Amino acid sequence: MGDNQNGLGLAQVTALGIGGMIGGGIFAVLGLAIATAGHAVALTMAAGGVIALITGLSYAGLGLAYRGDGGSFTYIEKAFDVPALAGAAGWLLVVGYVGTLALYATAFGDYGANLIGGGVSPGLLIALVLAGFLAVNLLGARLSGSVELGVVGIKLAILAVFAAVALVGIKAAHFTPLFDKGTTAPIAAIALIFVAYEGFELIPNAIDEMTDPDRDLRRAIVIAIVITALLYVVVAVAALGNLTPSQIRNDQEYVLAVAARPTLGQAGFIMIGIAALLSTASAINATLFGAARLAMVMAREHALPKVFALQERTRPVPWVSLLVLTGLSLAFALLAPLSVISGFASATFLLIFAAVNASAWRLGPKIGLHRLLPALGTLLASAAFLVLLWHDWQHDRASLWLLVGVYGAVTMLEAALNWRRGPRKRNGATA
Repeated sequence: MGDNQNGLGLAQVTALGIGGMIGGGIFAVLGLAIATAGHAVALTMAAGGVIALITGLSYAGLGLAYRGDGGSFTYIEKAFDVPALAGAAGWLLVVGYVGTLALYATAFGDYGANLIGGGVSPGLLIALVLAGFLAVNLLGARLSGSVELGVVGIKLAILAVFAAVALVGIKAAHFTPLFDKGTTAPIAAIALIFVAYEGFELIPNAIDEMTDPDRDLRRAIVIAIVITALLYVVVAVAALGNLTPSQIRNDQEYVLAVAARPTLGQAGFIMIGIAALLSTASAINATLFGAARLAMVMAREHALPKVFALQERTRPVPWVSLLVLTGLSLAFALLAPLSVISGFASATFLLIFAAVNASAWRLGPKIGLHRLLPALGTLLASAAFLVLLWHDWQHDRASLWLLVGVYGAVTMLEAALNWRRGPRKRNGATA
């Protein structure tokens, strides 16, 4: 189907997925993962990769069948033909991207402040990086594909060097007993830091730019997730093996840089810090670009208020979407702690991924996908979401009320929009 001979090959598309996942998540949530899962953090990272891999196969089948810019929103709309359901999922996807933007900006601020020193405020750096990439996107600019590929290569190389060197100095006592925080803590950690795997769903959005999507889409998703999961497991083992409990507790926000010090010294701390800044900066740019255009597509489909579809007269720049997303992300990053931001973003993407797996299950015969796999993906993503709710009820009620409040607001907003569409559009007909 319409192969693009001058388009993206397997390596480039795979790099897109890896860059989307290792876009700052591991730098931001590794400390939280170790603090929550304890010595079993590697199992947590591996289990998150399994959920991501199964979900990725659902995205591959749906992406080949329904090509376009709507992504998850489009898949859910096609599967259930209920505009209100697709609209609510779209709202959740947008607020999920707000959560990831806040997470990346928080990581940028924490690593940047510790690199620069001198009492520099993380909040100031958070505001500067978000404002900077808002300006870049408002100008209609975007990092070139070669620059993005270069950034992915640099951060993978730095993480690989850290893992190779740090593994030599790990202390076996740091891993016993394996379930030092109990058997349920690693399960809760899977859900709490799952946002680190968010990003592979960007691959189907580039399907029209691929040289041979029928051959490469599924392969790129699988390779990207497997490489990312393996790297996360190795990095988690290397970090845990070099850190004391007090270091994990006190330096949670930039724990990966601290973990490089025992074997690489201050140079390692700086190296990881630079990788974190590069990763989070490129992730903010890519996420803001994609999320703003998703909001624009949804507004054109009447799933968001029409104002989100407003563009500049001379350039296709969705300036309203960009301003709203940046403002909300800034407020979230400045007002909420890291654990709340990570938990919110993870819960939202688990919910979206459960819905996408359910869509693939429903459309299985049409998209040539065995229904067993998306059924398992739906079950695992839903179970992880429920575990996160249970964890919040037990340990972090503020995060739970945030989820309830935001999801309730999304439901009411979609209900209001659905009512304004009128009966004909509610039933899927055009006006």
